Amino acid sequence: MSTAVAEPVDDDLWSAIGDPTRRRLLDLLLAEGGGTATTLGRQLPVTRQAVAKHLGILDRVGLVRATPEGRERRYRVDEAQLARAVAQLSSVGSAWDARLQRIKRIAETIQRTQQDRQQH
Repeated sequence: MSTAVAEPVDDDLWSAIGDPTRRRLLDLLLAEGGGTATTLGRQLPVTRQAVAKHLGILDRVGLVRATPEGRERRYRVDEAQLARAVAQLSSVGSAWDARLQRIKRIAETIQRTQQDRQQH
């Protein structure tokens, strides 16, 4: 069984998703279909400027796309990039599941060997 990840893990993407405020922003954008830094900032315990910075990071890694809307920018989740992130997470999870299963088998073999030695 191969434990290779299907595509290389995008560290910038996962660094962006690793922040709880950015994950909350993604949740809000998905639930509401989009939003501006101002509208999203009203729902978070951070300043509008902080929200704008977080949105900029999400935009840089491609998780959101911005379009001008008056004096602001409206952000929407890039569903293709989000699907790519989910696929990476699934692939990494499968690889780790396989590794952990191998470790479990090795530990069980060691335990059986020790038990056999103690019985003889």
